[in-house]
Amino acid sequence: MELRHQQVTRYAAPLREGGSLPALAEADDGFSYVVKFRGAGHGTKALVAELIGGEVARALGFRVPEQVLLDVGEEFGRTEPDPEIQDLLKASRGLNLGLHFLPGAFTVDPWVNGIDEVTATRIVWLDSFLTNVDRTTLNTNMLMWKGELWLIDHGASLFFHHSWRNLEEAPLSPFPFIKDHALLRRASALEETDRWMRQHITPRTLDKIVDLVPDEWLLHDGSDETPAQVRRVYKHFLTERLKNSRIFVDEAVRARKFLLS
Repeated sequence: MELRHQQVTRYAAPLREGGSLPALAEADDGFSYVVKFRGAGHGTKALVAELIGGEVARALGFRVPEQVLLDVGEEFGRTEPDPEIQDLLKASRGLNLGLHFLPGAFTVDPWVNGIDEVTATRIVWLDSFLTNVDRTTLNTNMLMWKGELWLIDHGASLFFHHSWRNLEEAPLSPFPFIKDHALLRRASALEETDRWMRQHITPRTLDKIVDLVPDEWLLHDGSDETPAQVRRVYKHFLTERLKNSRIFVDEAVRARKFLLS
């Protein structure tokens, strides 16, 4: 399990749909990527969440655009006329994260695009597990491409790491924000799905996914924790959350009953 490492060669266009100002860019492998920049918003923590969330989804059988480590050089963006974007690019020198661009993909509307109940329930479980607050009816972060469903934008997952407090209790959160999930109405088989998901991902797989995160993304300002120590916190969060999945599953069941009542 590893990620490819490429060099960004051309900044094509900003993608202003999100607050973190991602961009469409080309790399030295000839492909186009949606680039999430380390200099934006929540910094490298958003990249950690994006990488881990996307690879957990992939390990569970969801379609996720390939994630690639993208290096932004010192000279990159000097000709960019927009000062906001130029500042972003300067702050993002080094390793960033790119997701393979899906040309012609369109946003899924859960009211229009039919998503079967099994798939919907598995997505609700995934987002409860990852504590992903950003798959609502206002912003589904799901794309339809070539007739297939793809999941994108997991940077709002693992929100415990923004406070970095109560690290022993964090995995046991029931995740009440699941009440706002775009697919909760269709998540009709959460108990059965919990058994299936737990059979299809293991602590060993979760450890391997966390090991994909570059050390330089795990250096926190104002902290003397080493990347190895920070990495252990993420591994603990994910493995303990998987072990105690009944907590967030029960919350999702309760939230769905309330929604349908």
